[in-house]
Amino acid sequence: MNNSHDSLSDPILLSQRDAHGVVTLTLNRPEAFNALSEAMLAALQSELDALAGDETLRAVVLAASGRAFCAGHDLKEMRAEPALDYYRDLFGRCGRVMTTIQRLPVPVIAKVQGVATAAGCQLVAACDLAVAVERARFAVSGVNLGLFCATPGVALSRNVPRKQAFEMLVTGEFISAEEARQRGLVNRVVPAEALDAEVARLVDSILAKPRTAIAMGKALFYRQLEMGQEAAYQSAVQTMACNMMDDSALEGVQAFIDKRDPAWKTAG
Repeated sequence: MNNSHDSLSDPILLSQRDAHGVVTLTLNRPEAFNALSEAMLAALQSELDALAGDETLRAVVLAASGRAFCAGHDLKEMRAEPALDYYRDLFGRCGRVMTTIQRLPVPVIAKVQGVATAAGCQLVAACDLAVAVERARFAVSGVNLGLFCATPGVALSRNVPRKQAFEMLVTGEFISAEEARQRGLVNRVVPAEALDAEVARLVDSILAKPRTAIAMGKALFYRQLEMGQEAAYQSAVQTMACNMMDDSALEGVQAFIDKRDPAWKTAG
């Protein structure tokens, strides 16, 4: 399946699906460093909403074309409409995209081939996993323009330790890909020529697991993070009990007992 969303006849978001149920969404405004224009946000939201109900979906890879992964919001669009209601709506729509990513029942992997700043850094942080090239850099740099990156800070502070996140937010300084890995913003850092293969390895590992277990686990993972410990355990107990009743888990446990590979008909 190949889809594209158009703005002024230019595809700003490319969607490709392979035979294994892996969808790659590619930000495609390289001339604008893949800035999140209103049209780009609308295209992302539309595509994510469509994927949410797709039971054959196994993973989503969020990639980008050109030198930059994403430079954040489109500042020209923002400056053209200095109205409080407009800004509330714009930042609200961006937040909904980030929330939708985490509510998808499959892992979403950021494939970071270049710089990610402000809402672009937020996009990386909102993804479940991230693989970056060595030359990638990350910043929440709005403060350099007098605009504190408040909404990117929500996602960033849920990835990076508190003081490190706050330092990034108040200085606007860039960190390297390796620093991003050490702080927990990305999972893996590789040379540029190894990016495709590393993302493929991560996807293959996911595809080898039952979809049901991952979907239940992802939902619980984010839910329990916002709870107190006791409530988190209660929710986790219910999730694991329900997961254990699923045929894939019963087969997996029996296969372990029998010292054989699980005979999952599909990875779902």
